[in-house]
Amino acid sequence: MALAMDTFVQALRPPFFWRECIEQCWFIARVATLPAIAQSIAFNGMVVYLFGVAAVSFGAGDINGAGSGLATVSQIGPVSTVFVLSGAAATAMCADLGARTIREEIDAMKVLGIDPVHRLVVPRVAALLIAGNLINGLVIISGLCADYAFTIYALNGNPGAFASSVTLLTNFPTVVVSFVKSSVFGVLAGLIACYKGLTAGGGPHGVQRPVSAGGARRAELGGRMESPRRAGGVLFPGAGLDS
Repeated sequence: MALAMDTFVQALRPPFFWRECIEQCWFIARVATLPAIAQSIAFNGMVVYLFGVAAVSFGAGDINGAGSGLATVSQIGPVSTVFVLSGAAATAMCADLGARTIREEIDAMKVLGIDPVHRLVVPRVAALLIAGNLINGLVIISGLCADYAFTIYALNGNPGAFASSVTLLTNFPTVVVSFVKSSVFGVLAGLIACYKGLTAGGGPHGVQRPVSAGGARRAELGGRMESPRRAGGVLFPGAGLDS
């Protein structure tokens, strides 16, 4: 919690290290784009198949696009985003900061009067925030394309009916909430990864443990964010909020 507050305060203090942030954004794009697309296609194929079979059995196959659009925009997009960010990008950031910590580079920065939160944490959290929204948009677009292809070629659906029903349940507020979710997921993944990396100790094994634990914690948090109380149980394990 202290690191989160310090990060938000340091983010408002100039200068902002744009070069570091852009480099981290490019790194996230390289390691997370293809996994995000693959995961989106797999998730959307499963959802559109289950929903499509149920809709056709009730004689409502023409509204398959409505369920696919709502599921992709409101749920699959943000969840796929947090899985990819926590499993690939944030884990690599945690390992990088952990390696710097055990080599005492972080202590050396403090001795030189350089705040590691301002110099290292803020650009990484900002990069995850930016990349999270971009990846979420990419996941939604690729997911809707996969839904369309699966509906037309696997379920013999009507292309016009699918396209016209996508916006039946999905509107502008739904899209805004989706990107808000991805923003929150990105910030939380960055904060957890940086905290685990900066508090690593005990040599190489001390870096491996927080990398593994941090990845599991970020994925668990992303999967439980639909309930604020259960999410609080992940962030604050001793507070009794995970029931």
